[in-house]
Amino acid sequence: MQFPANWERAKEIKFEQGFVSPAPRDFVGTAPLVAPEAISLYRFTLEHNFRLILAYHTQGRIIYWRYLDFLPPASYYIGEKFAEVSGYTLEDTPFASSFAGYKDWFIQTYNLPRIYY
Repeated sequence: MQFPANWERAKEIKFEQGFVSPAPRDFVGTAPLVAPEAISLYRFTLEHNFRLILAYHTQGRIIYWRYLDFLPPASYYIGEKFAEVSGYTLEDTPFASSFAGYKDWFIQTYNLPRIYY
C-alpha cells in the first residue's frame, strides 16, 4: 500500500481508521515508495513488459479486479477465470481499500490487463 495511485487518499483513510504507525497491516507509510519491498516491486515492474499482474488478497481469499473507474479491457473476464481456478471470490474493491496498492498503480499506469488475439 505504498504505490503512487492516490496514495494521499489512502493515507487519509487509514489514518482516520487509526493506522498511523508501522503495523502488520494497513499502515501506508510516510510517503509512496519508501519501503524497500515496494521500491523493488515498482522498479522490477518498470523494467519488464508485463501484460498482466496478479494481486491476491490472501486475508479474505478475494480477487479485486478493478481500480476505481479504470476498467482495463478483459479485466473482469480474466478475474473470473482466476476466481474459478483459485477458489477465491471475485469482488469489486471496497472504497476504503481502493488506493495505493500495487494493482491500483499497475492498472492506473498501464491500463492492463488486456486479452491479445
